[in-house]
Amino acid sequence: MTTQIFYASTLYGAVTLAAALDSGCFPPAGRRLLLVANNAAVPETAVPLDRMPGFERLRDRFDSVLSWNDTVAPFHPGGWSPRPDDVPLWERYLRLLWGLGEEPVELVVESLQVAPALTVAQLFPDAAIDVYADGLMSYGPTRSKLDPLVGERVRRLLHLDLVPGLRPLLLAEFGAAAEVVPTEAFTKVVDELAEPVDAPEGAALILGQYLSALGILSPAEEEALHIRMVRGAVARGHRRIVFKPHPVASASWSRVLEREAAELGADLTVLARPVLAEVLFRRLRPALVVACFSTGLFTAARFYGVPVARLGTGPLLDRLSPYQNSNRVPVTLADALVPDLETGEAHGVDDLTGLLHAVGFAMQPQVRPDLRPAAERYLAAHPDDRSRRYFKRRRLTVLGLPGGLPVPRNALVRRLARRARRLGRAALRRRLKPPTAKRTAPDRT
Repeated sequence: MTTQIFYASTLYGAVTLAAALDSGCFPPAGRRLLLVANNAAVPETAVPLDRMPGFERLRDRFDSVLSWNDTVAPFHPGGWSPRPDDVPLWERYLRLLWGLGEEPVELVVESLQVAPALTVAQLFPDAAIDVYADGLMSYGPTRSKLDPLVGERVRRLLHLDLVPGLRPLLLAEFGAAAEVVPTEAFTKVVDELAEPVDAPEGAALILGQYLSALGILSPAEEEALHIRMVRGAVARGHRRIVFKPHPVASASWSRVLEREAAELGADLTVLARPVLAEVLFRRLRPALVVACFSTGLFTAARFYGVPVARLGTGPLLDRLSPYQNSNRVPVTLADALVPDLETGEAHGVDDLTGLLHAVGFAMQPQVRPDLRPAAERYLAAHPDDRSRRYFKRRRLTVLGLPGGLPVPRNALVRRLARRARRLGRAALRRRLKPPTAKRTAPDRT
């Protein structure tokens, strides 16, 4: 008897798993366990997956639901991993706690590169692994070099067909076979969750992403971006707007947007409870979906035929730091394929696969060195600003790619240039360093 353990941290992920199960992507098993994790910065303040609206309709696909937070308490699930010498002890503990005995285990996880998915994979060192995609990030390269003891066990990458014809780069360095989860199965599961929503139908829908929590924007900048989205929707003639905030976003943002909409003569509804975006596409039939680079833009357009628009991707292409930031591919795809809310224009790409391979190599040259020839061909064939907006000149220079600055071939000259840059940075730091406060003896009077 084999036990399949499915790990999920979001309702979107749980729906994807349910769709994969319904469409026969997994062989029969003795038991199927769902392991849920709440990875919020403060888990106690966020609604866990197994208590979200609609989850009960997914529960019967699994024999039992387990909590990773309870298992590793009081540690945070995203920040804890076992010491290598303790792995056998932890595996015995989990087998006892979850009633696994000595039976074989298969793992199905998301975001294998980071805890807690990586931790679970390490604690079952003999288990075969399937990975299911976390939205648009699956089209990007693996964000870090994965331990071969984990990576070589990955058999498949299950993903939704968000961008037709585009193959994901995630985990391809280990030969993981990319397998599409049927769209019909996904939308059918969404239909099961589609309870009535207290919001107007046919409105413009704005998806909040809480980019300030990721350190991409400041809270003030993200609030200003949401305000621009409201203004852009009104400028397009929409007088009814629905705002879906991120579950952990500040409530003050919603009040600011309500005031802005009222001043523009529009009516804005804020969704108070967490609802899957795809449920809103199904129930509300919005006239327009607006976001920055949310996966919801692609599910809305691809699965539900809803018009979409993005806003703010241009500045993010410059702001994402380091260049390897795993959000770069989702931002790139949204910028290239989705029309701008304010101008209505889409940049368009004549070779999307070539662009993806070039960006993927520039992000992770050590993980995917095999992509260098494709990157060189794409950059050499696309010297225009429209394509180069997705690359930084400094990054191209460091990697020796077309479009970078010429680098002297003489080794001595290169060493002198590096030394000059170090001295210049050191001098700049000294100028910017605040003067040290003069210490004085405490007043004892």
